[in-house]
Amino acid sequence: MIGVLVPVHNEEQLIGACLASVLKAASHPGLAGEQVEVLAVLDACSDNSEAVATALGVHTLSVNSRNVGHARSVGASYLLGRGARWLACTDADSQVGEDWLYTQLEFGAEAVCGTVHVADWHGHSEAVQARYQANYQDRDGHRHIHGANLGVCAQAYRRVGGFRPLSAHEDVHLIEDLERNGARIVWTHLNRVITSARFDCRAQGGFGDYLKGLAESAQS
Repeated sequence: MIGVLVPVHNEEQLIGACLASVLKAASHPGLAGEQVEVLAVLDACSDNSEAVATALGVHTLSVNSRNVGHARSVGASYLLGRGARWLACTDADSQVGEDWLYTQLEFGAEAVCGTVHVADWHGHSEAVQARYQANYQDRDGHRHIHGANLGVCAQAYRRVGGFRPLSAHEDVHLIEDLERNGARIVWTHLNRVITSARFDCRAQGGFGDYLKGLAESAQS
């Protein structure tokens, strides 16, 4: 079984598109009918995120930590307990491609780090876009780590102790732990994920705050 983990905090406006894209990826013919279980981990949600996920037939799990690392850790433990051999992670404000899961598995690696693409730069200046594009490596061999586009096999995940319950950069620490452990990691741009450039980001210190920093430096 393949497990897909999506942490959620008040994402009723975006989670529908995210989960619809994941469900489409789960039906890719290259997966040969292998079961894919999608889990939305609802972290301190006070909106209709749960209703949106449930309407799409997605499993949900509720926590109240306001901590994305804890949400990912709890979700991963749940999916592993259900028999997942591979864990794929994305974010509720992102949309994956229809070959996202298939491509991750085809590498035969222990972990796959993919890239992200911002399709809508609304609210950001051209200077911010230029700074971002000048620094972002959208190519094979990149060194970016995104919780929005990450896959890891169950054995390697267990070997290093999984996600740490951190409020930010839990994805970075997982990959660093895997590197120290000698895991086979692929850094690819072939399964790019579309993500949001919104200002009201949910996880402090994450991708949204990185873009805020670019905006502040562009104004100085």
